[in-house]
Amino acid sequence: SDAAATESTTAPPADVPSGTAAGAVSQTWSADGGPLPEVVVSAGRVLVGSEHGVRALDPVTGAEAWHYTRSNARMCGLTAADGLAVAVFATEDRCDEAVALRAGTGVRAWTRNLNLAGDATLDSTTSIVLASNPTGVLTLDPRGNNVRWRYAPPESCRLLGADAGSTGVVVLQRCAGSQVQVRLLDGFAGSPNWSRDLPAAEGDAVRLLGADGAVTVLVGDEVQTLAGPDGAELSRLPVPGGTTDVEQSTVGTVSLVRIGGTVSALDTVSRARLWEAPGIGLPVATPAPKDPTRPAPLVLPDAEGFSFRDPATGAESARSAVTGLPPAGTASVVGPVVVLRLDDGVLGHR
Repeated sequence: SDAAATESTTAPPADVPSGTAAGAVSQTWSADGGPLPEVVVSAGRVLVGSEHGVRALDPVTGAEAWHYTRSNARMCGLTAADGLAVAVFATEDRCDEAVALRAGTGVRAWTRNLNLAGDATLDSTTSIVLASNPTGVLTLDPRGNNVRWRYAPPESCRLLGADAGSTGVVVLQRCAGSQVQVRLLDGFAGSPNWSRDLPAAEGDAVRLLGADGAVTVLVGDEVQTLAGPDGAELSRLPVPGGTTDVEQSTVGTVSLVRIGGTVSALDTVSRARLWEAPGIGLPVATPAPKDPTRPAPLVLPDAEGFSFRDPATGAESARSAVTGLPPAGTASVVGPVVVLRLDDGVLGHR
């Protein structure tokens, strides 16, 4: 039975460690896994997926705090929203069962059946969980578990990507011929807010990079940033020929685009280009601070370790030196620990 195949443990709420990262740190633990949430730290735990479940780790020691596994089901996706770890499992060919676990304790919040394709992936933002595959998207309320709305592309189109962020839900679709279109949908109602055609030649790389504060898309040899409210063009950054190492993250109102070894910052409100700095990774996306006059420094992985920078000016206020960081990671800070999320695992530095 499903009950016999399910194994779970729980834990007391996490004690979020105090303190700040030291001037020199070293890797103290690592955890392989996947799928991983886009933001792995939630409620003082580090969430790591596996083929059959999810486990939550202590950010200081890397020790397991709780786990939830289904030996008779395959994990389709894992995301974190509103203090919950939301996982979807496939019991046969389709991703058809979802569970939400409180990220701090592993206590089950809800379960429900779904009807998603077997290649569905998960993403989330505050109050929205997004499931998508090339044939459409579906949104869930992470707190109440109800399906809010679905979107399927027109008959002649196929989804290239979808992302949930503070702007809403963005879908990127390629239609008949070589037409590429980006559309912003209201995150709660699913109604269209705007759409924009993006000229793309046959064979151009086209990839949705982000949907927080602004909409960021890689189209051929440039990164285009579009305003969240209306889709107006904010910025274009050239991508050198042959470069595939391109990613984006948003910290408050600052959009950060990394192309190779350079990070460029753009204010999504004033539309001003702010600064550039070397980087081999990006900070984890974070919402705008409650007090915009005192924003927390962002943590930027580079060739010499982690630099802590002012989001508005790029000025370095502190540094945690460490050698040999792998590229393309996203970094977040939990007290004295810097957590680096990679595609296939998580590293803890202290």
